[in-house]
Formats: sequence, C-alpha cells, structure tokens
Amino acid sequence: MDITPTNYCLTLFLEHAAEMGALLALIRTGQLKPYLNKAEAFRLFGRAKVEHWIEAGLVTPRKDGDHSAAWRLERLELEALSRAEQLLRYL
Repeated sequence: MDITPTNYCLTLFLEHAAEMGALLALIRTGQLKPYLNKAEAFRLFGRAKVEHWIEAGLVTPRKDGDHSAAWRLERLELEALSRAEQLLRYL
C-alpha cells in the first residue's frame, strides 16, 4: 500500500520537527527542565494519556531513590508521544 503524504502533512511534520529541535535546545541550555514530575505531566498532557503511555510502556518513569522518591518523566518522551498522536490524526 502506497501512502503519499499531502503538502499539509509535510508541513505539519516540519513544524513538529522544528518545535522538537527548539525544545531540545531549551533543555540543553537549561531553560527548561528535562524531567517532569507526574503532576506536571498530567497538567500538560492530560492524566489519562500519561497513565496510558506509562501502562503501555511508551514512557519510562524514573525514580531517584527507593521508598518515597518522586517519579520523573522525561519531557522529550512525553512531547514526542503527544506530537505523534497529533500527526496520526492527519494520516
């Protein structure tokens, strides 16, 4: 099956790629935190989506300590999944 993206889809791909590049630059320069706690991720992306991504193994939660340490989620992983879902709507 041959899928040919439309000009609109190509424009969206380029926009998302540029935005992800800018996000990476902001993280590397220290302007944005590379990790979010669960509450921040829920607020930015929606609780149901984040929980689904964690259950499906698409996002890897990280923990600094053993017992009461907070979970951290990588911002780039969350952004990539969110943008991928947005792009899939147009294909």
